[in-house]
Amino acid sequence: MYRDHTKVIQIGNKKIGGGNPILIQSMTNTKTENVQATVEQILALEAAGCDIIRCAVPTMEAAKALKEIKKQIHIPLVADIHFDYRLAIAAMENGADKIRINPGNIGSTERIKAVVDVAKERNIPIRVGVNSGSLEKELVEKYHGVTAEGLVESALDKVHIIEELGYDNLVISIKSSDVMMCARAHELIAEQTSYPLHVGITEAGTLYSGNIKSAIGLGIILYQGIGDTIRVSLTGAPLEEVKSARRILKTLGLRKGGVEVVSCPTCGRTQIDLIGLANKVETMVQDIPLDIKVAVMGCVVNGPGEAKEADIGIAGGVGVGLLIKGGEIVKKVPEDQLLDTLREELMNWDSNKTQK
Repeated sequence: MYRDHTKVIQIGNKKIGGGNPILIQSMTNTKTENVQATVEQILALEAAGCDIIRCAVPTMEAAKALKEIKKQIHIPLVADIHFDYRLAIAAMENGADKIRINPGNIGSTERIKAVVDVAKERNIPIRVGVNSGSLEKELVEKYHGVTAEGLVESALDKVHIIEELGYDNLVISIKSSDVMMCARAHELIAEQTSYPLHVGITEAGTLYSGNIKSAIGLGIILYQGIGDTIRVSLTGAPLEEVKSARRILKTLGLRKGGVEVVSCPTCGRTQIDLIGLANKVETMVQDIPLDIKVAVMGCVVNGPGEAKEADIGIAGGVGVGLLIKGGEIVKKVPEDQLLDTLREELMNWDSNKTQK
């Protein structure tokens, strides 16, 4: 797999590339200058499973705020820089573990060199970011539009600029809002470089459409062995990005941990509020650190059989609920006690296993 052979890059206290676990990134949507609000959001994201966090640095005040933010968080901090090379330098001087730049909008070679010199001195990785919305005019003309080939050429051109300045502590990011173009671009670049890749579908959209586009795009890319870090870009709360990224990685077998909830579709046999129950179960298990599968079934007829592949399951009837393990009914409880019964079983899961 491509990711097993990518260059290992150290970002703060984390390593990516070279077969290391795929890490989840998100980006704060607070004003970085507001240290308290930014720290509170990062700590919540840490608790949800975020491995690396990126903050926008549009002002010198934001760059200086990184120093205090760093003191209060526990995951690597990436500074997102556009246009002003002085902000990139200030961000590194104030503790950024990585910087994200597009050399194309930083300016002259002298300004890029000034940034690279500080990164080299402090051994701070640079993420070279290119996306379809900012593809250079000459590449659009060369490839008769915005294409995967154009994205790859643009990204590698930027990488070569930094390599020629004597630095190769790099991560590459090529993103597009076109899912299939993005997938193709990653397939192409994986054949041409050994730098680790940060993967995401940019401007994916709202929670609904963004999750679908990200799941398809990331699924195609990651399943081919491509990608060292990911971000699910959503027009919504960053917490939702992390939850979705974890689910994508778990579904692909690339990350373990966390309760997986499976539930049957509704049908005419459904005798309980299955939709409400399934949503309550999914919310309830968010903070339960087990690596198991929980089934939520809507009727007592097919529930036990359909839940047999899950570690534990529940099924609802008229006023009654069933607790199921290994496809066998182990307990019958009043319907209004079903959720509490399941939670109690999960909270005592280890002791239950020990007793068997």
